Amino acid sequence: MTLEMRLQLNINKRIIAKKSLGQNFIHNEDFLNKLSSKIHSNRSTDIIEIGPGTGSLTKYLKKKEFNNLILIEKDFNLSKTLNDKYRYEKNIRVYNKDALTFDLSNISKNKEIIIVGNLPFNVSSQLLINWISYDKWPPFYNKMYLMFQKELGKRINSKINNKSYGKLSVLTQSRCSVKELIEAPSKIFYPKPKVDGIVLELTPIELFIDVDMKKLEIILKAAFENRRKKIKNSLSDYKLYFDNWEKDKDLRPENLEVEKYCFLARKI
Repeated sequence: MTLEMRLQLNINKRIIAKKSLGQNFIHNEDFLNKLSSKIHSNRSTDIIEIGPGTGSLTKYLKKKEFNNLILIEKDFNLSKTLNDKYRYEKNIRVYNKDALTFDLSNISKNKEIIIVGNLPFNVSSQLLINWISYDKWPPFYNKMYLMFQKELGKRINSKINNKSYGKLSVLTQSRCSVKELIEAPSKIFYPKPKVDGIVLELTPIELFIDVDMKKLEIILKAAFENRRKKIKNSLSDYKLYFDNWEKDKDLRPENLEVEKYCFLARKI
């Protein structure tokens, strides 16, 4: 462990992580450096960092090219510390806000925006759903780099015919292309969580731009509420919308591709 890594770990240990906020601070400089190298920005990019915490990733983002660096931190004490640290940096802004309820689309009117976040594992799926459910699509951002619990990240990126393929897989992939960037072993965090993490890169797509997300959720809830059921039981109310119901009715929900679910959502 390098001196810089030890110093960062000591900083994190002096701060009592709040379990209620799902705080797990990254202290491994090698990981932070690798992650930073995979985050792409230029002088025109506004970077929105969610949950900067002690600022361990922030210091790497600060070294990148950007237009504005916008930090959203729910913890009052941490946001105050960040605000004090960067108060003389004209293009760094700190907001003491809860990302779950704060509308990110209003804080920048820039044409190039990326969202970066070491998300609290306990609310990461809720945050993701919020950010892929904007009525206006493509959204205000161009790309997201987000940390999830590894198991959840694998589900988000899961493909057809896999047991892990489900509602969240379809919802996300109907709005974004998903790429697994880097795995995050539990040992890089303080406090150390019981599970590993994974960072996903999510890029908005326009293939299903005309699909109503609320209608898609209705279809997916019916399909995956009891995933053991064949769709002849779970989706029988929608059988008239299938091109070949007799062929498809014995499939299970994980056997239907994203395109098929979006097709059904367009019909109802």
